[in-house]
Amino acid sequence: MPAGKPNNRNSRERNNSDRSNDRGDREDRGDKRGGAGKGGAKRPRKPKVDPFKTGELEVTDYHDAKMLRRFVSDTGRILPRRRTGVNAKNQRRLALTIKRARMIALLPFTDKLIRK
Repeated sequence: MPAGKPNNRNSRERNNSDRSNDRGDREDRGDKRGGAGKGGAKRPRKPKVDPFKTGELEVTDYHDAKMLRRFVSDTGRILPRRRTGVNAKNQRRLALTIKRARMIALLPFTDKLIRK
């Protein structure tokens, strides 16, 4: 037997049980997965509606910086589809429109850099 490996099964079982005890209760750590707690039903999320599909907004209007700011984060990054609710086709067109607006300086590439 190699010198570093345990010889009996009890040592492995003890290690597994130690790991389960180290995890603790999720309530103590503050479970980040959300929900209504242990065993409770999750509240359904409100479905996001694509504003371009409903005709509320036009994707190719890169001059409308106020509209494009809705889809850009505070740091200047383009927000993902899961956050905005835009479908895949319009997300690609929106990214292109934002990049065009950046090139003609209607939108900043990044937020102001603040050094301490």
